[in-house]
Parts: sequence; structure tokens; C-alpha cells
Amino acid sequence: MDPRFALVPPVAAMLVRLLGATLRLRVEGVDALVPHWAAARPLIYCVWHGRILMVPWLNARLRRTHGARAVSVLASRSRDGGLVGGYVSRFGLDVVRGSSSRGGATALRALVTAVQAGRDVALVPDGPRGPRGQLAPGVVALAGLTGAPVVPLGFAARPANRLATWDAFLVPAPFARAAVVFGAATTIARDADRERARKDVERSLDEVTAAADRLVGA
Repeated sequence: MDPRFALVPPVAAMLVRLLGATLRLRVEGVDALVPHWAAARPLIYCVWHGRILMVPWLNARLRRTHGARAVSVLASRSRDGGLVGGYVSRFGLDVVRGSSSRGGATALRALVTAVQAGRDVALVPDGPRGPRGQLAPGVVALAGLTGAPVVPLGFAARPANRLATWDAFLVPAPFARAAVVFGAATTIARDADRERARKDVERSLDEVTAAADRLVGA
């Protein structure tokens, strides 16, 4: 990594830990996931790009409080992917390297390998460039190929800043009310109608995100 950027991941992780320690967090839907964790059945989590900042910190917290497993996160082979990998690794997350911007085949193969090895993975289905809130087909393809259930995850905080970026990136304010909502774990058959399944997952992800917003009064 370019030395000019080497400090970005550790500094970002430190600031997020400090911020997380101030949040008044509410967690919904996690109890239904405990049997999956206990049985070591891999899961595919998905969350909208604009809500990802606190997710590595949330995973680390749930590992301590609920027995969650560390997830593997897809990161590109670019410099930005290196920064993402360096950031999430400081919360004990694994990194799967692969390109999602060149047809997605490399990323999909890497993720299939990770899931078949029994690892949970977390995907950002409208990243890295959008359109915001539109589910790319990779989540459904991965679920169909591996049989691993998809779990939509919504995060919200109030008060929070929404950056002027394509994804309206959400940054909680210190001492904000925060909520994370997990949807039901849903299996997608290998021969399922991919477009219908994509719309179903997209709707579920919108629903858990809206539920998180309601919990904090956003």
C-alpha cells in the first residue's frame, strides 16, 4: 500500500471504535441467527452501501455478545480495495479479494470458495458505484450456487450526517440512537427465477433498512 495511505485504515478503525462506544444501540432479529451460528452454517449478509460504516464494528460487538462469527468481506484488488481490506481487518474480519466491476466473475468465484469453506460473507449489493438502492445480481447468484441463506441487514442512526455522495453515506453523530435490524434468513434455490429472487431480496433489504430508521425515529 502507498505509504501516504497506510495510516487511513488504522485511524478510521480507531475513530469508528470511539464513535461506536458512544452509541445507544438496539439490535433486532439477531436471535433467529443464533441457530445458524451454532450449527456453523454459512450465511450471506447484505447491506446497502450507504449504511456500511459501522458494520465491521457491529460484527465485532455481536461476536462478543451473541456468539456471531467473523464475516468475510469482498474487496477489490485496487488501492481503494486495499484501504477497505485494511479497515475491516482491524475488526477481525477476513478479506476476499476480487473484482466486482469487470463482470463480477472473479468476485463470484472468490466468494463461492469462501462460502464453501464454511465462512460467512457480507456483500454490498449496490456498491461500489451504484445505482443506490438497486440490488446487483451477485447476491442471488452466490446464494443459488452455494445454498447459503441470505440475511438482509439494516442500520440506522439519529442524529446522523448524510454525506453528499452517490450513496448518501450515513455517519452517526456521537451519542446517537442507533439500530441494526436483521431480516429472516432466506434460501434461494439454484433453479429459482433469478430476477424475482433479486427483487425479493431488494425489497427485504429496503424493509429492514426502513425498520432500523423507524427504531431511531429517522
